[in-house]
Amino acid sequence: MTINERIVITGRPGVGKTTLIERIIAKLSIPAGGMITREIRKCDHRVGFSVIDIANGAEGILAHIHQRTGPKMGRYRVNLHDLEEIGIAAVDRALATGSLVVIDEIGPMEVTSPKFIPMIEQVIESDAPFIISTHAKLDLPLIHRLRREFTLYRVKMGTRDELVKRIIQEFA
Repeated sequence: MTINERIVITGRPGVGKTTLIERIIAKLSIPAGGMITREIRKCDHRVGFSVIDIANGAEGILAHIHQRTGPKMGRYRVNLHDLEEIGIAAVDRALATGSLVVIDEIGPMEVTSPKFIPMIEQVIESDAPFIISTHAKLDLPLIHRLRREFTLYRVKMGTRDELVKRIIQEFA
């Protein structure tokens, strides 16, 4: 059976896009690879974001308040090395192995990497099934294309659990 679903998820920060994606891939019976991002919290304060390779669990720093180099985003600096060596590499491996490609998320921090947008375009041009989440307010031609050309789900706090079931059915 060939899976060719291509899903785009959008929503405001903190609404649960990552949680939704994690729940979906946990319930699917197909291999998934790619990257997810999570908040790094210390003493109930967000101090950064991690980037995680879904297939092997490798984890790095996407951005952090104590990061000394890299593009500045508000109070954070983006760690391009970990984004590229863990996140983008994970997506490349998922493409190469024919897995469901997961990219969480296309946001302001991620697009500071000159390798990030070309990687997304490579995923779109492939035949690979994917789940990609996007920052709700990011205004890029690539984001508009994703929202226009592929199945789009808008996540709200009250709809997240329902969307798990709906999106899993897309892959059935």
